Amino acid sequence: MAATGQEQQQTADPAAVRRHPGLFRAIHRRKNPKLRRTDITVTDEAAVKRAVKAAALGNAMEWFDFGIYSYLAVTIGHVFFPSGNDTAQLLSSFATFAVAFLVRPLGGVVFGPMGDKVGRKKVLALTMILMAVGTFAIGLIPSYASIGYWAPALLIFFRLVQGFSTGGEYGGASTFIAEYAPDKRRGFFASFLEFGTLGGYVGAAGLVTVLTAWLGDDTMESWGWRLPFLVAGPLGLVGLYLRMRLDETPAFQKLESEGAAEAADSVETTAKGDLTRIFRDYWRTLVLCIALVGAYNVNVYLVLTYLPTYLSDELGYSATHGLLVLLVVMVVLMAIINQVGRLNDRFGRKPLLMAGMLGFLFLSVPAFLLIGIDGFVPITCGALLLGLSLVCLLATMSAALPALFPTQVRYGSLSVGYNISTSLFGGTAPLVVTALISVTGTRLMPAYYSMGAALIGVVTVLCMKETARQPLAGSPPSVGTPEEAAELVQAQTAEPKF
Repeated sequence: MAATGQEQQQTADPAAVRRHPGLFRAIHRRKNPKLRRTDITVTDEAAVKRAVKAAALGNAMEWFDFGIYSYLAVTIGHVFFPSGNDTAQLLSSFATFAVAFLVRPLGGVVFGPMGDKVGRKKVLALTMILMAVGTFAIGLIPSYASIGYWAPALLIFFRLVQGFSTGGEYGGASTFIAEYAPDKRRGFFASFLEFGTLGGYVGAAGLVTVLTAWLGDDTMESWGWRLPFLVAGPLGLVGLYLRMRLDETPAFQKLESEGAAEAADSVETTAKGDLTRIFRDYWRTLVLCIALVGAYNVNVYLVLTYLPTYLSDELGYSATHGLLVLLVVMVVLMAIINQVGRLNDRFGRKPLLMAGMLGFLFLSVPAFLLIGIDGFVPITCGALLLGLSLVCLLATMSAALPALFPTQVRYGSLSVGYNISTSLFGGTAPLVVTALISVTGTRLMPAYYSMGAALIGVVTVLCMKETARQPLAGSPPSVGTPEEAAELVQAQTAEPKF
């Protein structure tokens, strides 16, 4: 049965519960026995920090690799596709960007259940290797002028390698941190994952900006564009080293431990690739996950990947100008994201998610109107309006999403749901918006697209359950100190009645 004892009790006949309250209390106590001190995970602060650091740094390196392509989209269009119409080249470049997202669900289907079987750590190391290989190889591909249509064909192939590896990255990294962190501080620690994402984008944007300013547009188009891709090789080795030094998460170790027969059976079932079970038993949660991630990722990719291209291709600014604006915004977000993570531990995931979605719903048009004003200050202010809405989502999502699914299927379910949504809505956002601007001639189209996604996000957040400061589904409570564990046990002791 997929339902828990609590769910079964909630679906019992209310009249029967009223007639036999003692019987139903006994059933509930049997299905939900009191916690013992040994049931509670007391986290090691040093181990949590090591895990968070390795997951965040690895994630930064993954998104450094992925971000490079976004910030070189215009140059890549010129290098790998036939000369002619600039918009057609840009659309071809963004189509190649989007094609990596087509295989992300396949990566999630492969790596997700594998992570539930062999562990989070090994799969995250494998995704790091694949991403580094795919990115490094792009830097070696000859141009269209040299080998003709073989150039875009090879580019698409290695973009598929990148997309396949990314399919196992976010679900695994967010699961890894969530399962290590204590319940009351999960939002704070999980926010470091997106701190790493921003750090990867900052590194990619910073490197591309410096190289463009140093080498010039002509040299960048000739050979300079290759350098950021070639950096991926050594960075991948560093990320692999960090991830292989980690221990497996406490939650997964409990599933593997002797005596946890039911948990072991769950892991074995998932290991056999029982995706049917995920779709059959958790389809409602998958739909919720897909809608939430779709609203989130449309805005992530519009702000963090599409904005520099919008400034250069639609508004006529130099590529360096657009990247400098985005760098300022991302550095500001990095400075505050962990504090926003603390806020979602204190006030809850839903209020922070709702604040971000409402920010995009009501501030997107004013933000893009500011961006359309000539001058560094109004453009930066407009981008910051979008960024402050985005940081509410970035700092909260990595804690909210893993809590949707139980431990034994968390990696698999989250990877499948996250990557289906990202493929349909996130990775296609730059391509769709570029095409819509071309068709309609309306430069506010990115704002309208953002608002539509945010409206879906508002409805989805209303349908969510609050999970802040609560144990992960399928896992025992996790606390930071032995004193907190003792308090939890003591809190179950009934007050004496006289």
